[in-house]
Amino acid sequence: MGKISPVAAKYIIHASIDIEGVVDRPDVIGAIFGQTEGLLGSDLELRELQKSGRIGRIEVNTEIRSGKTSGTIDVPSSMDKAETSIIAAALEIIQRIGPCNAKLQAQSIEDVRVSKRTFVVERAKELLKNLMSTAMPDSQELADEVAYSVRVMEIQEYGKDRLPAGPAIDESDEIIIVEGRADVLNLLKHGFKNAIALNGTSVPETAVELCAKKVVTIFVDGDRGGNLIVKELTSLADVDFVAKAPDGKEVEEITQKEIHKALRARISGEQAKLELSKESEKYNNNSRQPQRPMDRRPQQQQFRPLPPRQPMFSRRPVVISPENKKVFRDMLENLVGTRGAQVLDQKLNTLGKVPVTELESAIKSLNNTAYAIVFDGSVDSNIAKAAESANVRFLVGMDSKIRPNETRVNVLTVSEL
Repeated sequence: MGKISPVAAKYIIHASIDIEGVVDRPDVIGAIFGQTEGLLGSDLELRELQKSGRIGRIEVNTEIRSGKTSGTIDVPSSMDKAETSIIAAALEIIQRIGPCNAKLQAQSIEDVRVSKRTFVVERAKELLKNLMSTAMPDSQELADEVAYSVRVMEIQEYGKDRLPAGPAIDESDEIIIVEGRADVLNLLKHGFKNAIALNGTSVPETAVELCAKKVVTIFVDGDRGGNLIVKELTSLADVDFVAKAPDGKEVEEITQKEIHKALRARISGEQAKLELSKESEKYNNNSRQPQRPMDRRPQQQQFRPLPPRQPMFSRRPVVISPENKKVFRDMLENLVGTRGAQVLDQKLNTLGKVPVTELESAIKSLNNTAYAIVFDGSVDSNIAKAAESANVRFLVGMDSKIRPNETRVNVLTVSEL
């Protein structure tokens, strides 16, 4: 739309122009004013209408092709419908511009208020939709939000090891020991104020002292890392009960119903020790190479056994220095319960930290800069393939779901460290 001054336009006249020759824009405007002068009387004189602001600035857009000029003309108007229509019809009397014959035809009259009204309606719909989507919460939601905020504010640091804990550790006869700060926050959210975190797999002295004075329940994640914490803590302190989150879930993400269910299903510390020893023995038995049973059929009926399958990759034994092994072990202990990963260079300096959920995509963007990756999770085939393509030397995780002959990357787990 052309610029309008000093008033806003109500209508815009759209006209087309065809000229049998080459002319400039000022020639077209001069012809419009000159050839309509005195045609419609003093009240509809274009020059006077423009001075009074009832006609805006006339916009002319032309282009020249093969020695002929064509284009469009836009005339903004703040007059009524009848007067605007008269001005539009008057433009068609122009038959010559400069030395060239011309044909000017009014195409349409646009009501600007219609387009503005359409914009107002669409914008009103959008505002109403946003208003309805952000409905005011009910009183129960407000109360829950305030209670959650207060509970989260109650987290404190306990003992000389400055462990994250709830406010009822000293006054409560029973306490719950969890892995990390996020676990304490989740328990506080659901009303458990007697939880304290270990902040890693290494057991601090503060936790050992509490085990000697209080009835202790270990509440760990439903993975191998949780079993390792139970095994270490039960070997160093007197633990009364052991509770575990559902398989594959962490204490920090489970609901109140799942928390109560897990605590009701807790077992004694002695029973947990027994189950862990059985599981460890079963794991060791499965890791041994099974022996083929002797075939007692007559010798002439036996078939020649097939040669063993060759592994997919020829791997050398994992060679790692004690210093590097210690660095990996300490770093993995600090990552327990965080669901995070650290990317290291050849000097074992940290290049970056990412969540385990984004580890595979992060590995693909490393561009052969990573030497080792330590993370709180299981090494699976997808992560191993991504690490192999990025030329990563070591993958260090809590456990491994792949066999040694499935990847060229050196895979290390907690049991191997």
